[in-house]
Amino acid sequence: MSTIKDVASKTGLSLSTISKYLNGGHVREENRLAIERAVEELDYSVNYFARSLKANRSRTIGILLPSISSPFFGQVVAAMEPVFRDAGYESVVCSYYFQPEAELDKLEFLAHKHVDGLIYVPESARAEQIASRVGSTPLLLLDRTVPGMHCDAIVVDNLNAVYMAVEQLIIRGHRRIGFIAGPLRISTALERATGYRRVLADYSLPVDEALIRSGGYDVESGYRLFNELLDLASPPTAICVTNYDMTLGAITAAHERGVSLPADVDFIGYDNINLCRVVNPPLEIIEQPMEQMGREAAGRILARIAGDDSPARLLRLKAKLAK
Repeated sequence: MSTIKDVASKTGLSLSTISKYLNGGHVREENRLAIERAVEELDYSVNYFARSLKANRSRTIGILLPSISSPFFGQVVAAMEPVFRDAGYESVVCSYYFQPEAELDKLEFLAHKHVDGLIYVPESARAEQIASRVGSTPLLLLDRTVPGMHCDAIVVDNLNAVYMAVEQLIIRGHRRIGFIAGPLRISTALERATGYRRVLADYSLPVDEALIRSGGYDVESGYRLFNELLDLASPPTAICVTNYDMTLGAITAAHERGVSLPADVDFIGYDNINLCRVVNPPLEIIEQPMEQMGREAAGRILARIAGDDSPARLLRLKAKLAK
């Protein structure tokens, strides 16, 4: 049976160069071709299981999401992959489909699969539930935080993102501004609602609770809550929606009602860049730094796996208004 030393002898390359390539790292093109030819000619295969036992590492990162169908999380995970690949790691992605029991089961499943690190978007789990299932596996919370959970977290500055958006609506003359939020038990939704309330207070505008609607982070909620706001006896003249899928639902509802956005109802959505650009005229959105979030998360969890034992970090990234 051929060994990596046989591949080195065949190619004239160092063991470190060959190991780097076989672990998913980048090498020069001529070296890549030489290694692949030697591997084929020698019928060399890597015993990944044995190697992981020897190194006490699986070279995999577990990623747990509320939904794998979310374009937002899809773009974030896509930005992680090149970082992992360059470091010789692969990822295992799971979804708990917004179900609390499945969330804990999938978290435990990934931890027990002996992944080297976990990136996790929490929704319903409490700190003690997470800690008991993850154990000593390096953990990073993504997009959301959990009270009492002492680990790295990478989120967006949700409060100021919404503050900035609603402030623009106020500057444009609106005083009745509808607000569509996600589940307020989730840190992102709560922070966004706080931003809405704070900007109204700073501009000495009253908070009308009828204008604040909360639902699931899904298309149906955006559709339903948009209709609820417009069915009010005194409907809003502008609406801010705070999630990708909810934005899609709200725009769909407006289209079905024959409501022109932003001419009839001024409108700011969240993250749904492609949809908001293809409608005419283009709609304003709060754009989160999805690629940066993915790269930062991947780099941080790899640092923890490599032995970084510095205090837990909370990184807040800035969003922007865009058309």
